[in-house]
Amino acid sequence: MAAATHLSFSPPISVSSLPLRKPNFVTPNLQTSQSRICTRIRCNTNLLGDFGARDPFPAEVESKFGEKVLGNPDTEHKILIPAASALSLANQECTDISPNQTPLSEFEAKQLLFKVVGWRIANEDGVLKLQCTWKLKDFDCGVELINRIGKVVEGTGHLPTLHQLQQSNQVHAELWTPSIGGLSMNDFIIAAKIDQVKTSDLVPRKRVWA
Repeated sequence: MAAATHLSFSPPISVSSLPLRKPNFVTPNLQTSQSRICTRIRCNTNLLGDFGARDPFPAEVESKFGEKVLGNPDTEHKILIPAASALSLANQECTDISPNQTPLSEFEAKQLLFKVVGWRIANEDGVLKLQCTWKLKDFDCGVELINRIGKVVEGTGHLPTLHQLQQSNQVHAELWTPSIGGLSMNDFIIAAKIDQVKTSDLVPRKRVWA
C-alpha cells in the first residue's frame, strides 16, 4: 500500500497583516537651513559694502554745504547764452573778414570739415577751397537747388559760387574767401547752412533690387 503524501500550503500573506513601519524619511531642520541662508546673505551684503546715507562730517556741517546744495534764497541766478564756438556752424553768423587775416591752415580746415556734410577741400595753386557737387534728377531740379541755396545764404554777406556743370543734372558749389586768399570760418558756416537745404525731392531715387 502506497504511502500517502501530505502537502501542506501556508495561507497567503495579506498585506494588511504586515506590520506598518514609518518611512525612513529625514526631516530637514528648517531652523538650520534658514540660519545657513541668512548667514550666506549676510556675507554677500558685507561684500557689497555699506548701504544708505551717512552722517555728514563735522567739516561739512561747518561749511553749510546743505544750504549751497539746496539753494540759498540770496543766490543770484543768471541764464548764460552759449558762446558762438558752442553752437553748431549752421547757427552761427558770418563775421567781417580783415584782409590782414591769415587764412585757415590745411590742418584747421580738415578739422572743420568734420562739421559739414558732402564737402571736400581742394588745393588750387596753394589756395584752399571748399567744393561740393550734387547729382540731381534733371536740369529743372538743378535750377531749383540753386534757388533754394540762394534763399538760405541771402543776407549772410558771404555767397558761394554756384554753377551747373556740362551735365545739366549736376550743380557745383565752391566756397573760399578771396580777400585773404584761402578759407575762413565764414566758408564753413555757409557750407553748414547749405547742408540744411532740402534735396531729397531733387535727387534721383535709388533703385532697390529684390
